[in-house]
Amino acid sequence: MTESVELPSRLAILPFRNKVLLPGAIIRIRCTSSSSVKLVEQELWQREEKGLIGILPVRDAAEIKSVGPMASQNTDSRERNSKIQVCSSDANKLDAKNQSEIVHWHTRGVAARALHLSRGVEKPSGRVTYIVVLEGLCRFSVHELSIRGPYHTARISSLEMTKAEMELVEQDPDFITSSRQFKATALELISVLEQKQKTGGRTKVLLETVPVHKLADIFVASFEMSFEEQLSMLDSVDIKVRLSKATELVDRHLQSIRVAEKITQKVEGQLSKSQKEFLLRQQMRAIKEELGDNDDDEDDLAALERKMQSAGMPQNIWKHAHRELRRLKKMQPQQPGYNSSRVYLELLADLPWQNVSEEHELDLRAAKEHLDSDHYGLVKVKQRIIEYLAVRKLKPDARGPVLCFVGPPGVGKTSLASSIADALGRKFVRISLGGVKDEADIRGHRRTYIGSMPGRLIEGLKRVAVCNPVMLLDEIDKTGSDVRGDPASALLEVLDPEQNKTFNDHYLNVPFDLSKVVFVATANRVQPIPPALLDRMEIIELPGYTPEEKLKIAMRHLIPRVLDQHGLSSEFLQIPEAMVKLVIQRYTREAGVRNLERNLAALARAAAVKFAEQEQAVSLNKGMQRIDTPLMENRLADGAEAEMEVIPMGVNNHDISNAFRIASALVVDEAMLEKILGPPRFDDNETAERVANPGVSVGLVWTAFGGEVQFVEATAMAGKGELHLTGQLGDVIKESAQIALTWVRVRATDLKLAAAEENNLMEGRDIHIHFPAGAVPKDGPSAGVTLVTALVSLLSQKRVRADTAMTGEMTLRGLVLPVGGVKDKVLAAHRYGIKRVILPERNLKDLVEVPSQVLASLEILLAKRMEDVLEQAFDGGCPWKQHSKL
Repeated sequence: MTESVELPSRLAILPFRNKVLLPGAIIRIRCTSSSSVKLVEQELWQREEKGLIGILPVRDAAEIKSVGPMASQNTDSRERNSKIQVCSSDANKLDAKNQSEIVHWHTRGVAARALHLSRGVEKPSGRVTYIVVLEGLCRFSVHELSIRGPYHTARISSLEMTKAEMELVEQDPDFITSSRQFKATALELISVLEQKQKTGGRTKVLLETVPVHKLADIFVASFEMSFEEQLSMLDSVDIKVRLSKATELVDRHLQSIRVAEKITQKVEGQLSKSQKEFLLRQQMRAIKEELGDNDDDEDDLAALERKMQSAGMPQNIWKHAHRELRRLKKMQPQQPGYNSSRVYLELLADLPWQNVSEEHELDLRAAKEHLDSDHYGLVKVKQRIIEYLAVRKLKPDARGPVLCFVGPPGVGKTSLASSIADALGRKFVRISLGGVKDEADIRGHRRTYIGSMPGRLIEGLKRVAVCNPVMLLDEIDKTGSDVRGDPASALLEVLDPEQNKTFNDHYLNVPFDLSKVVFVATANRVQPIPPALLDRMEIIELPGYTPEEKLKIAMRHLIPRVLDQHGLSSEFLQIPEAMVKLVIQRYTREAGVRNLERNLAALARAAAVKFAEQEQAVSLNKGMQRIDTPLMENRLADGAEAEMEVIPMGVNNHDISNAFRIASALVVDEAMLEKILGPPRFDDNETAERVANPGVSVGLVWTAFGGEVQFVEATAMAGKGELHLTGQLGDVIKESAQIALTWVRVRATDLKLAAAEENNLMEGRDIHIHFPAGAVPKDGPSAGVTLVTALVSLLSQKRVRADTAMTGEMTLRGLVLPVGGVKDKVLAAHRYGIKRVILPERNLKDLVEVPSQVLASLEILLAKRMEDVLEQAFDGGCPWKQHSKL
């Protein structure tokens, strides 16, 4: 160690963020930033052994309450590796305006010299880096901090004592006492460490050869200390104060080693030869005893046992759980199955075996009012729900049927299930089955698998903590099946009231009673649901809304909700009924109301933009006259940003809206509709335009999104008598086209499509049938009558009536068979403005489900044979019709 160091009057400064280098300490740093690399090159690399730099601690402004005496706009960030004590010094440019990032420099630092330098180049960037081993030499005080190029320099003065001053201090009795006390404590620490590490007495040489004031820094630098303690040690210029602090820190370190040894000895005394493998567990227990914390795993298991006893399990299940708990108590936490057994028992304790939600007295009148307030229309559906609730009132433990709401998206299936839960006063849990292909999602995984967990039903019951919630099985038609099983088949047990009393989840491996759960399901289509599962549910169809119902829903529910979601009110935006009608007719032809709500939201957003712009245009003085406060006046007087302080504390939203209220509300008109929503998507004249030529007929089809109108186009050309079909058609609809062509060819003479002597209607020509919207897949038998009508129109060159649409399956002999989805198809015809609908005669019974106002606006024509369809499809009837017999 060098006794005295000659310091220059100015030193280059390398900042250490939240770390201190003490004299005598040695540290290795890695310099990567441009500023620190430049400093090392100019101050150390070029000067070799003569170079000295200053290490100055800095800290962030966020870590101190007041601004320090010196602040810089440039600092280095560094990282420290705890194993090899590496500090990485990086310079980050800081914005002077960003006060939160200003760093504060300490006024005292340590001069350091380089013991080792190595230069490296990073690949592929080519950036130069330096690894520097620095030794702290002596303390200095900073008088002035300045910037030289990319790094800082400081005007400094040494804080080290001269030789004469040091000799004077060494004669002080207090110093001699402090020195002896420090050396005694340090010697004791060295002895303990050497005995523990079985090393020689090399460290003791330091006590004899190094001055005691330097020993204090060397010893303390080797301990883990907080940044504040490091700074305190750095600021201890007075040698007696430094020795006192160092003695305290060394003694603290010595005591911590003794406590650790005491714990180790206590553990070793308690262990027997057969318990050596539990060393870590015993050490943890000894540590907790030393801290006075006796909460251990045994107490946790006792709490778990009490929780299981209060869970209300049936007797046979309690026996199983208690046996598992006894097995768990014999296991150690390190054993592989310990954690899985514990999680399993916690699940058993958390399940609501007996816990039920208290049902209030069912008030059918209130339930009906609640349903009417939440949903407009759906008379039949709401009546069925009221019947269901009435049975529950008369017989609370009745095992009612599982209701399955089937209908297109956006008609309110999920919200109906939530309304049932509200009416019953029960908790509501929703389980989405869309895309579920793993049977384990329903039944759970067996506990032998890693990562096993219970099924969604058990998880849902655990979440709501009652055994009688209303459970919604959403999108039950969208479950799939693959190598992992068939979830729809797993639901057979869940939805069967005779079987779900003993539902067996694979993870639980004990029966759980699901009979108290009220199950409600939703689906878009019935066809994908397996017949056995369908048999366990009562299907309630929600076919969609009429335009009149959509208008009422928009005025009562959608518009208030949209205005509230966009921070508006009727004082700002008004959408008249006539404009809502135009949105329904021209922009949305869906069964539900989701697109209608999206279009209304687009209008609200446009209004919000307009009002936000007007608010910005209001002058500050005019807008603030009514909400001035002394606080506001002070802020304006100080020259603060007035726009940031417009709304003082205590002003409510009503006052704010009054401050910016405009003279009149924005009323939506037809021009605004076209500007915001674009040109109309649908036109009432579309049907008339598309059937203007012979060979086109109008059909009605059913989709998962409700009923739709489907045009069928046929044309003839020279060819070899072939039939061409396009439009992404399925096998069933292709066969319907073959049947239709065969029927027309057989009756070509009767229908006067060919002379009696012409035997082959297709001779010398091909017929091409196309279903427009070629990107949409199509299939089903209900296009039979539409195909025949299109062929007859083509071959007779007579146009089909533009106000008529039809649906029905046709046999090879000309009989018209009934089809499904009649209500959806009739509603679709009504939405498209069609006035006449041709239906199979045997579908007459299905018209009961069609709203009366829709039937009043349509002419329903019933057909038993194909000739009846042709009679109604053409203007003036079908004069060439022949009453043929089967």
